[in-house]
Amino acid sequence: MTDSTTVDNQKPAARPRGGGWQAKAPWLVTVCAGVAALTLGAKVSVPFWPVPMSMQVLALATFAMVLGTRHAVHTVLAYLALGLAGLPVFVSSVGPAAFVGPTGGYLLGFVAAAAVMGRLAQRGWNQSFTRAMLAMSLGLLVMYALGLTWLGHVVGWDKPILALGLKPFILGDLLKITLVAWALPLLHRLRRR
Repeated sequence: MTDSTTVDNQKPAARPRGGGWQAKAPWLVTVCAGVAALTLGAKVSVPFWPVPMSMQVLALATFAMVLGTRHAVHTVLAYLALGLAGLPVFVSSVGPAAFVGPTGGYLLGFVAAAAVMGRLAQRGWNQSFTRAMLAMSLGLLVMYALGLTWLGHVVGWDKPILALGLKPFILGDLLKITLVAWALPLLHRLRRR
C-alpha cells in the first residue's frame, strides 16, 4: 500500500497535493486533533520519577494504527515542535529542557514508534487483534530502546535504568495497546462513515 491510501484502503480526504488551504484543511485538522490528543494524554498522568506514566501511548498508538505513517509522524513532529517552542504540551518539562532531560529519548522515540506502528498498519497489521498487538509492541520496543538509551546517558549507566524507565510503565503500556487493538474494528467503522 502506498502513502496515497489510508490504512483501511480508502482514498484519503487528507492532505492532497496542491490546491491551497481548502485542500489541506482535512490534513491540518487531523494533525491538530492528534496533537491535542497527545497533549491531553500528557496531562492525564500518574506521577513517577524520572519518567511520568501518561496516556500518550494510548493516543499515539490509536492514531498511528488508524491513520498510518504520514499522519502519525507529522502529528508527533508538530507536537514536539510545540513543546520545543516552550508550550506546555509535555508531561513535566517544557522547551529544550524536555529534550535534554530524562524524557528526551522517549519523546524522540514517539516519532520512531509512530513510524513503525503506522507503517505496519498500512501493511494491514491493523486488521487483526494479534497483528495489531505485534505492530504496536514493535513500536513500543523502538520507543523504549531510544528512551532507555537516553535515560542511561542522562542519569548514568550505574543506575538501575530498567527499574527507572521500563518496569514501572511496561504493563500499563501493554494494557493501553491492548485497548487500542480491541477498539480498532470500531475505529475503522467510524472512520469509514
